[in-house]
Amino acid sequence: MINLWDPQHLTLILVFPTAFLLGMTHGVTPDEHTWPITFSYSVGSYSSRGGRRAGFLFSAAFTLQRAIASELAFLALTSFEFAARWEYVVYLVVGAVMAASGLYILQKGQVLHLGHVHGPSPDSRAARDMKPPRPIPPYMPLVHGFIAGWGVGAFAVIIYTVLAPAMPSVWIGWVPGALFGLGTMVMQILLGSAFGAWMERRRLSAEAKQYVARKMSGRTLTGGGIAFMAVAVLGLVWPGVIARIALVTPIHIHNLHSLGAGFILAVPILFGVAAWAFFTSTHEAAQMPSASEVEPQVVRSARPSPNP
Repeated sequence: MINLWDPQHLTLILVFPTAFLLGMTHGVTPDEHTWPITFSYSVGSYSSRGGRRAGFLFSAAFTLQRAIASELAFLALTSFEFAARWEYVVYLVVGAVMAASGLYILQKGQVLHLGHVHGPSPDSRAARDMKPPRPIPPYMPLVHGFIAGWGVGAFAVIIYTVLAPAMPSVWIGWVPGALFGLGTMVMQILLGSAFGAWMERRRLSAEAKQYVARKMSGRTLTGGGIAFMAVAVLGLVWPGVIARIALVTPIHIHNLHSLGAGFILAVPILFGVAAWAFFTSTHEAAQMPSASEVEPQVVRSARPSPNP
């Protein structure tokens, strides 16, 4: 019988389905290493198909990382991942990449010129704010998936300390991590599709939907990235204090039993920022001139002025 809560003394034939089912559970439960990133990129695609693609790309890189880490665990080379501050180092890197990706989408930042960094002038700032947000770089979910996979939670502990060491040979030490990643992939594709479909069904024009989706994605990534970095700094300075933040529930499912800083990042902060981003972006889209309003102005300006 498979016990996902406390898998112990498994036969080899049970290790494989256990790893896959743990991955599916990991993929569907709120987790700071998956939900914030998949959600942000999926809504930015504003389609069910794009959401599936974002979920697949993220979890494909995540699967590769978990396979590598599983092999390292078989070789007893993962002690660095259990260091007190390791998780916060991962938070810091993930947060920095999230914020950088969000700022890229929003076309924010400073200008590097002749060796000096200059902030935008009032005129350039106004012009920048009028620019539509950029499309999401297609490779970013891959980058995020590989980095986020190095985080260590309850699921990773089971893979690294129970399932990977149970492999009989170094040649298949990577298999539990890979199966765990594939299980995560199944659920992330489904969730990504749902997030993208939610954005797709908003009653907005095509132009407004694109604007809102990309702006929401950029703002969610930026806000989430700042939150990740803030928690990382606090954790690096006071690791014991952050680690003690936990609400224990009677639900015996990993990620839902002990709700700590990771849950706060994945749910209230993520969806709080996302809700703010959605409403502000929708309001901005409502103020944008429609194509029917812009076209006559362009036509009029293109007409030659009559001779005096």
